[in-house]
Amino acid sequence: MTDKLDLDHLRKWIGRTTEASDIVTAQLVKGLRATLFQEIGEPKTGDAAPFTVHWCLAQPVFPMSELGPDGHPTRGGFLPPVPLPRRMWAGGEIEFLDPLRVGDEAKRTSKIVDVTVKSGSTGQLCFVSVEHVITTTRGIAIRERQDIVYREMTGQSAAPAKAAPPPPAARHRETHMSDPVLLFRYSALTFNGHRIHYDRDYVTKVEGYPGLIFHGPLQAAFIVELAAKLHGGKPPKKLSYRGVQPLFEGSEFSINANEDGGSMELWTANAAGQPTMKGTATW
Repeated sequence: MTDKLDLDHLRKWIGRTTEASDIVTAQLVKGLRATLFQEIGEPKTGDAAPFTVHWCLAQPVFPMSELGPDGHPTRGGFLPPVPLPRRMWAGGEIEFLDPLRVGDEAKRTSKIVDVTVKSGSTGQLCFVSVEHVITTTRGIAIRERQDIVYREMTGQSAAPAKAAPPPPAARHRETHMSDPVLLFRYSALTFNGHRIHYDRDYVTKVEGYPGLIFHGPLQAAFIVELAAKLHGGKPPKKLSYRGVQPLFEGSEFSINANEDGGSMELWTANAAGQPTMKGTATW
C-alpha cells in the first residue's frame, strides 16, 4: 500500500537543481551506435556522437543499499518522493543546438520545474517535469524538458483494453526486432537499473505488464535519428514527443515518419502498427 500523495509537499521540490559532468568517449559512441543499429566504425576525437548520447552521460550512481524495489534510487533526493510505485518516462521536448562530439566534456544542469497530479483510467498520475541544459566548451549543446510519470500499482496490465484504431500509414518506415539484449544494452549504456527493462518476473508479477518494457528514451533516440537521416543528417531544431502506450520486447517494432510542410510527424509502433510514442520535429 502506498502512502498518501501530498502535492503541496512534493511541489516544494520545484526549483531544486543539480549538476553533473561526463566525457563523451569513443567507446560510448561505439556502444550507442551499435544499439541504435548504426554503422559502428572507429570514432575519433571530434567525431559527432549519436544525437541523444547525453542520455548516457553522468547518470546518478548510488550504492546498492540505496536502491528501491524497482531498481531506481530511493526517492527523495533530487527528484521528489512521489509515493506512487510505477515510474515511466512520459515524454518531453528537446532542442538540438550543437552536436556532442567524441572528447567533449559535457556538463548537465538540471532543475525541477513542475509537479502536477491528474486522474487517469488506472488511478492517480503524478507528473514531474525536469529541465536540463547540456553545455560544452563551445556553449549550449542541448536544452530539454523531461516529463516523468508516476502511477498507482493496480495489479492489472497497463496495456490499453479498448479496440485500437487502424494504424497510421507511414511514408518512411524502418523495422527492427525488440529483444532482451537490445533492452539490456541500452540499460547498460544509461546505467539504468529500472527492473521493468530486464527482470521479467518483476515486470509481469509485480507491476502486471505482459513483458519487458522498451525504454522511452530509446524510442525517442530512434525517432531523432530517423528525423535526422531524412534531413541530410541534420537533427531537428526541436522535437516534442510523448509516450502513448508501452512497447514490449519480443516482436518487431518500427520507426515511422511523415513530412508535413515544415514539420515531420514521427512515431514508434508495435508489431500491430499501433503507435507507442509520437513526436513532432521542426527545423
